[in-house]
Parts: sequence; C-alpha cells; structure tokens
Amino acid sequence: MCQEQVEKALQQSGKRITQQRKILLDVILNGEWECCKEIYYEAVKRDSSIGMATVYRMMTTLEEIGVIERRCVFRVRDEVEL
Repeated sequence: MCQEQVEKALQQSGKRITQQRKILLDVILNGEWECCKEIYYEAVKRDSSIGMATVYRMMTTLEEIGVIERRCVFRVRDEVEL
C-alpha cells in the first residue's frame, strides 16, 4: 500500500492528515520495524515534537482501519546457557 492510499483510508475514517502523521507514515511504510520504539527513534530524527504516544496512537489507528496487523514473534535461540 502506498502512502497516498493510506492517507485516503485515514481520511475516510475521519482522521486528519497532519504533518506528524505524514512523517510517521513515511517512516512506517519505508522501513522494516520490530517495535514502536524503532519507529519512534526514526520519526523523532525528522520531527522532535513527535512523542512515543503519537506513534502508539498511529499504529493503533492503522490497525483499526486495516492497513497493518499486529504480530507477536518469538524466536528460539540457537544456544542456551544453563
């Protein structure tokens, strides 16, 4: 999905397209992230006024409109010290 499509989906769900949301969309769509903190660290480089709560709200909104899905991933380590 491209950024314009996501912005249209956000507008259709009644959300405003703010500058912070545009930055977050660009970060989210153009990277591979394992957690919201990683997205936050990249986004704050572009706009220091973006807060962690903004990232979490954006991710929740994107999940609600069906743009992303949440997955929990657990990996087994190759070697375990006992």
